[in-house]
Amino acid sequence: MFQRPVYLNQLIEFKDSDFIKVITGVRRSGKSVLLMLFKEYLIQENVAEDHIIYMNFESFDYQTITTAEKFREKLNELIPKDQKKVYFLFDEIQVVEGWQRVINGVRVSFNSDIIITGSNANMLSGELATFLSGRYIEIQIYPFSFREYLNAKGIEEDSRHVDSAYDQYEKYGGFPSVVIAEETIKDTILSGIFDTIVLNDVALRAGVKDATALKSIIRFLADNVGQLVNASKIVNTLKSEGVETSVHTVNRYLDLLENGYLFYRAKQYDIRGREYLRTNGKYFIVDTGLRRNAVGRKEGNYSNRLENIVYVELRRRGYTVDVGRVDNNKEIDFVARRLDETLYVQVAYELPNNKHETDNLLNIKNNYKKIVVTGRYHDVEQIDGIPIIYIVDWLLTEK
Repeated sequence: MFQRPVYLNQLIEFKDSDFIKVITGVRRSGKSVLLMLFKEYLIQENVAEDHIIYMNFESFDYQTITTAEKFREKLNELIPKDQKKVYFLFDEIQVVEGWQRVINGVRVSFNSDIIITGSNANMLSGELATFLSGRYIEIQIYPFSFREYLNAKGIEEDSRHVDSAYDQYEKYGGFPSVVIAEETIKDTILSGIFDTIVLNDVALRAGVKDATALKSIIRFLADNVGQLVNASKIVNTLKSEGVETSVHTVNRYLDLLENGYLFYRAKQYDIRGREYLRTNGKYFIVDTGLRRNAVGRKEGNYSNRLENIVYVELRRRGYTVDVGRVDNNKEIDFVARRLDETLYVQVAYELPNNKHETDNLLNIKNNYKKIVVTGRYHDVEQIDGIPIIYIVDWLLTEK
């Protein structure tokens, strides 16, 4: 198992607190491994193994537990009779109907520390929010960062192989099972992950019987990452391809794709007016390898692919990320906010000769940090006082 210290340390930080820890993220991103790493940590801390109850509801042992009643029955068999703290680790819990009431009952009735994982954002709404309002924290997990990718491949950050490693990372993404696989089977594994997410975590849960329109929407979004889109534009594009759908259906499917953590939507934010705009948004896919799979492994669109990597990395670092606008026609690629910090990011695959990528940033009249991230290395440290940072260097700047 690969170590994920950034995520593991968050679990350790909130260990033995009153909060239920909810680990969310796209399927196959490492949620189960994180639970196992935490279990190993508990054992190293001399927690008795019979006081660590680990249940993966997609495993052979527990896949028949699909109702709250069966869940309670199994827990009654497993929970020790003494009063010592019990650590409950529940993996992919959303497959159990009515699990929220059971979890709340465990929290109320036992000396417990509870961690749950799920692959759908809906698990954080509805009954869970009602029962546990203010009593849970969410830890979002993503496929490997570039630093984690290098660690998994055994490549030093100052190695001459880093640039070629980035090319592979950009092409195949950071799903752990893909990273460690031979190149000849990477696309096959990605195809399997893609189908599992689309069919299980999106279509099946929402009762989508005909996945044709859904897959067409995914292909459109993947081919247009970083572009402003809306439901009407998608409907018209699909209609020209012979796929009939409606604005209502497209909006529903867009919500499903966000809930399944396959895509994220970045809203437009008016920097001067300090308000969100009710206009088009941009969609970014959780992993560049999945994007390649969705568009039929075709190349090109390098600038938008770079923008996608920067967007996901900003989210991975804990930022809330929007698309910025200054005046009517000047766009800031990303407005990233984290606690009391604001960062403005412009993304450029190449630095054009006739236009400074810093121009739009200079229109922002405040003192928050501004940077330009480039897809190609340029022997330029700054323009107009704004740092110019090569993507590989930027991905490795923050521990």
